[in-house]
Amino acid sequence: MPTASVPTQAISRKAFVHIQQLFHRASGILLPDSKMPLVASRLRCRLAVTALPDFDVYCQLLQSKQGKEEARIVVDLLTTNETYFFREPVHFQHLAQQVLPAQAGQEIKVWCAASSSGEEPYSIAMTLARELGDDGRWSVQATDLSRRVLERARRGVYAMARLDNMPPDVLRQYCLRGTGQYQGMLRVAPHLRQRVDFAEHNLMHLPQGMGPFDVIFMRNVLIYFDVPTKERIVQLALQVLRPGGWLYVGRSETLYGMNLPLENVQPSIYRKSRAA
Repeated sequence: MPTASVPTQAISRKAFVHIQQLFHRASGILLPDSKMPLVASRLRCRLAVTALPDFDVYCQLLQSKQGKEEARIVVDLLTTNETYFFREPVHFQHLAQQVLPAQAGQEIKVWCAASSSGEEPYSIAMTLARELGDDGRWSVQATDLSRRVLERARRGVYAMARLDNMPPDVLRQYCLRGTGQYQGMLRVAPHLRQRVDFAEHNLMHLPQGMGPFDVIFMRNVLIYFDVPTKERIVQLALQVLRPGGWLYVGRSETLYGMNLPLENVQPSIYRKSRAA
């Protein structure tokens, strides 16, 4: 049976606005008009899969009773998921040198609130295991909006090219090098993968059944939201952060001017008020 060819037409303004609004309702992120080519590029494959002639007809599917799962796929495909191991290493150094020693002997619970394909929560787990031991009293909760990237994260298989910031001893201790057809790949060691719990979560909603946490990594995700939405997301996250707990945001992000019970200890590193 012949397979459907992938259509090459651009997305119409009407269809883009519909998908733009759908994505905004689901994620809180409003895609600017400049993202029309990106939306068309990422979703064009769905026209072939659904055998629909254009994006206008595809939007009719999204509005139908049968379109709920297809809408989930749209959100997955439009979610940005670029990351790598030990990105912005100053945060991992601060965690190891300042946070963990001050909580010696206590259980440490960390939430990675935008885990993407897993490199960040595994970097957190490697830092905790290195400082507190593989069997130490620590745990990592990792969440993301995209089911697609969560599945990749659970597998824990990555290209070696993503390891520029990984310390050599950490690579040897917590990663397995691929051979044969997996040459040039690595897999996070099973004993470390088991310490990271991956779950689906929308940052626009109050975390349910999670926490309280001692540390939250919410890095390189707030840049996609407007200021009111950003403040709301952080307020929700702070409800599951212990008083005196730590919040890391991306180095290009700031919470300046927001009414939050946080002390800015240094750029991109915040501490929750003990009285909050």
